[in-house]
Amino acid sequence: MLRGEITTAIRRALMQELAAVGYGRLSIEAVARRAGVGKTAIYRRWNSKLDLVLEIVSAAAGGKLPVLDTGTLRGDLTLLFQGVAHALRHPLASQIIPDLLAEAARNPTIDETLQRVLRARQQEVGGRLVSRAVQRGELPADTDPETAVDLIVGPLYWRLAIARSPLTDSYLDALVEAVAAGLGATTPKPLPRPREVPSTG
Repeated sequence: MLRGEITTAIRRALMQELAAVGYGRLSIEAVARRAGVGKTAIYRRWNSKLDLVLEIVSAAAGGKLPVLDTGTLRGDLTLLFQGVAHALRHPLASQIIPDLLAEAARNPTIDETLQRVLRARQQEVGGRLVSRAVQRGELPADTDPETAVDLIVGPLYWRLAIARSPLTDSYLDALVEAVAAGLGATTPKPLPRPREVPSTG
């Protein structure tokens, strides 16, 4: 395999192994075996399984999400929830994320990394969503962005990591309305139409 193909194979093997056995039982040997490479191929790229896992988690958290600018808060929330739900419905994600959240309680380094990358992504996406809703007049001008982001993303994490319940379409529809109501959203005001300039001809 070419160098880039090896790195891709290692990352894929890590995700599969992590989903199969969890972080506690994860070993570099097993990842190498699943990737079809030698252990040295992994150690040339990462110093330990912790470094390997943290890099993959950071990359996944920084992945692309759809541009949230539908023109309404409810539309933006719908798009955001659908995107997150699609990612979380993946079998690997549904197994890996709860395990890493549990591991974070025992491992300060994993905890710090998860807090940093996930909080940064939440603030980036949720902050823009809230800011645009305030500009459109859907949310009060004094809406606290941090509290709003917690209200937006909190139910999804609860559903995934604690309740372990499916993110159905009907649940997501109800969640959009509940979050919009909780934030005190109103119907966006239509933009004023440009005044027609009288013809001088």
